[in-house]
Amino acid sequence: MVATAHDNTGHAPSYYAHSANAAPERPSLQDNIEADACIVGGGYTGLSAGIALAEAGMKVVILERARVGWGASGRNGGQIVHSFSRDIDVIERSYGHAVAEPLARMMFEGAQVIRERVAKYSIDCDLKDGGIFSAISPRKAKGLIEQKALWERWGHPGLTLVDSPDEVRQWVNTDRYSALLIDPTGGHFHPLNLALGEAAALESLGGRIYEHCEVVKIERGEPAVVRTTQGQVRARYVIVACNAYIGDLEPALVAKSMPCGTQMIATEPLGALADELIPSDHCVEDNNFLLDYFRLSADKRLIYGGGVVYGARDPKEVKSLIRPQMLKTFPQLQNVGIEFGWTGNFLLTLSRMPQVGTLSPNIYYSQGCSGHGITFTHLIGRVLAEALKGDASRFGAFARLPHHPFPGGRALRVPFTAIGALWYQMRDQLGV
Repeated sequence: MVATAHDNTGHAPSYYAHSANAAPERPSLQDNIEADACIVGGGYTGLSAGIALAEAGMKVVILERARVGWGASGRNGGQIVHSFSRDIDVIERSYGHAVAEPLARMMFEGAQVIRERVAKYSIDCDLKDGGIFSAISPRKAKGLIEQKALWERWGHPGLTLVDSPDEVRQWVNTDRYSALLIDPTGGHFHPLNLALGEAAALESLGGRIYEHCEVVKIERGEPAVVRTTQGQVRARYVIVACNAYIGDLEPALVAKSMPCGTQMIATEPLGALADELIPSDHCVEDNNFLLDYFRLSADKRLIYGGGVVYGARDPKEVKSLIRPQMLKTFPQLQNVGIEFGWTGNFLLTLSRMPQVGTLSPNIYYSQGCSGHGITFTHLIGRVLAEALKGDASRFGAFARLPHHPFPGGRALRVPFTAIGALWYQMRDQLGV
């Protein structure tokens, strides 16, 4: 199948929805209730924060407009990739060592949070270790050398650079790449099943989740009041964790971010051919500005994604957009069927750094992972919980990052950003 629409009554059509573990459909909020913390959004940020708060004994409520993991958390590439959308050297050049240093100490922690949660709560999400960064040209390979040195500088050993054709094919069976950087602490998993497992973990700790529950207003005050279409939550604290699906709930957050689409396809099951394509069974992403990423699923499909659409694109175009990129990497898949295609939105910021802060003394937010959200959302969930419990030191390290508006405002942010991306796309095609 090719996904053709988003459906708020269930999960967005995708391979992940097709292969999701059984999960209860939770009721909408119909009453007026109270909580220590009310979290708006049932994706990774909200679930990660909710678990950390519930583990500390706080009364947690999550309000989700559709279903747990309906947005990017249930549709992404499923790859554990460290750091942020801008690596720490760029952050240091832009904002100085004092800003970069505390962020650098946290840039590998999100992966640890994921693995700890999977182990502690026995989450069935096909988690596997191992990640690969790839370069399509010798000039791009220099970027891998620099990344290796940078990460080792910040205490991340164990990286291996592979730069001979024979060695490359032992890890990824393609002639497209000049070099690979192997990271054994990377990894991949079924993203929707991770979200569903985290939701069950939160509920096992006494947390409550309401689905099909649209928040229409957040009233400032102590306590704050979060109003839905049919109920309300009075809470000591509120966390806004909607990312690209925030709509117009908080205009101040919408003004400095932009939803962008990315697309993925999943082949038919490949059997033994899957092991020939990626003998290492690691996940892979290249180091282009507009990158490709891929991995094998538990049932031996190739899941291949890439590209950025500034604004929106009809999902019916997914197959024609991504299949040519897949064949550049693996021409041996020319006659293989594509059974699933889907799209989803991530939230882009002008700086490509996440936006973290407060809307009032007791209303917190995190958004704008800029395509690098799997590890960051799990990290920031823990950091948000620390702040609500009284230690905002790590929260402050992110909150001090500037939030820049897009040139031209909401009306012109899409064309201006797309024009800028054309420059980087040309550089990618030239291998520079």
